[in-house]
Amino acid sequence: MPSLNDVVRHHTELVEDDLEWLHLLIADWQIIADLSFADLVLWLPDAEGNGFWAGAQMRPTTGPTAYLDDLVGAFVPTGRRPLLDAAYEQGRIAREGDPEWRDDVPVRVETIPVRRSDRVLGVIARNTNLLGVRTPSRLELSYLQTATDLARMISEGTFPVVGGRSELTDSPRVGDGFVRLDSTGVVTYASPNAQSAYRRLGLAGDLVGQEFPGLTVALVRSADVPTDEALGSLLSGRVQREVEVDNDDATLILRSIPLRPGGEHIGALVLMRDVTELRLRERELLSKEATIREIHHRVKNNLQTVAALLRLQARRIGVPEGRSALEEAVRRVGSIAIVHDTLSQTTEESVEFDEIADKLRAMATDVASPGAEVRTKRDGSFGTLPAEVATPLAIVLTELMQNAVEHGFGERSGTVVLRVTRAREWLVVHVDDDGNGLPDGFEPGTMESLGMSIVRTLVVGELGGSLAFGDSPDGGARMSVQLPLRPARR
Repeated sequence: MPSLNDVVRHHTELVEDDLEWLHLLIADWQIIADLSFADLVLWLPDAEGNGFWAGAQMRPTTGPTAYLDDLVGAFVPTGRRPLLDAAYEQGRIAREGDPEWRDDVPVRVETIPVRRSDRVLGVIARNTNLLGVRTPSRLELSYLQTATDLARMISEGTFPVVGGRSELTDSPRVGDGFVRLDSTGVVTYASPNAQSAYRRLGLAGDLVGQEFPGLTVALVRSADVPTDEALGSLLSGRVQREVEVDNDDATLILRSIPLRPGGEHIGALVLMRDVTELRLRERELLSKEATIREIHHRVKNNLQTVAALLRLQARRIGVPEGRSALEEAVRRVGSIAIVHDTLSQTTEESVEFDEIADKLRAMATDVASPGAEVRTKRDGSFGTLPAEVATPLAIVLTELMQNAVEHGFGERSGTVVLRVTRAREWLVVHVDDDGNGLPDGFEPGTMESLGMSIVRTLVVGELGGSLAFGDSPDGGARMSVQLPLRPARR
């Protein structure tokens, strides 16, 4: 199905500013469809003047549809729908004529010219399924009168209002709560949902007859939190705005749309939505996120404390082998602390691993022999990794890079390169050095060092990956790790 942009650019002579106006209109015309209990179809004039193209369509959520099929992209030649021709050519709302019959359903049609400045851009056809029509209630009469006022404003070019569209995904709709104000801001009608929302906010009586701005300010005023002085004027119905009001009992989103048919301010439409439970869940979520970040922060601090204690203990051991073992433990604990430090700064349980890898590279050079200058580089990007992959991978890289620095160069200088390739399902990491290479007769399976045992356990056992050793293109040794990006849970 073509979009509004496709229809405008391929079949009409409308310009970009006209298209922007039409987008503003259809962004809010769900309100008109619901108030009208009717389908809306936007018809745009053909560039050759041969008829009209359907550019957009909206069905009501408050009543039965008049169209079973989608009409966008359909063409109606001139003369086929006289009401379309009349609205476009005469620039007036046309509603005369007998109902049309579609699929055994009687449909009342009304056409509304869409005006921008002094030009008519197209026509909205308002199609009401008459099978659902009955004696209207007060709510339905208020809906229909408000829809008529908005339709007249569209025909006069005063609706939509530039800058008045809501960008919030939880913006209120007609069924959430409807209030009609007169020109002085007094409530003349309130739907049952609107009445319930205000009673939850603290209203004891009826909304009808109340001065809406003053009432709202009084209900949300708190001795601890000053009320915005502009709130009353925003709710007066003279400007199109959306505000959120709350107190200890409830939170409401209010949207005010001025009604000015004929250029005279006659009142306003106020839509409201009770978002108390939604905001409560959001606060709970923020609290949980803050708690998780605090946990990661404390784990990082505790790990750093453990590393400091091990470092102190290492200084007191006179046996070189014991001191070396404790220093290795310090580095392993430090690599885990780096991951938790990064997690403590984000709301997600995933991390940008490049920063972690670069910190690990800096740590790896600490084991270089005195006088030897060992540099490290990273080629490629790890991207974002989940925490359950990032933590073991950090330990693995620490072991592999320190192994390359410690055993690949001895007393001489060199370079260790961390080469990363990330595909859709796999992460491949090569730790290359330009050192002495693998010793003759090297057999990975016979390596019994604690470091290599840790690496093999984490890569194969925990992450479900594979580990390989070979020659580096730089002339030294290569240690390769291949990991699935979503390891199987155990």
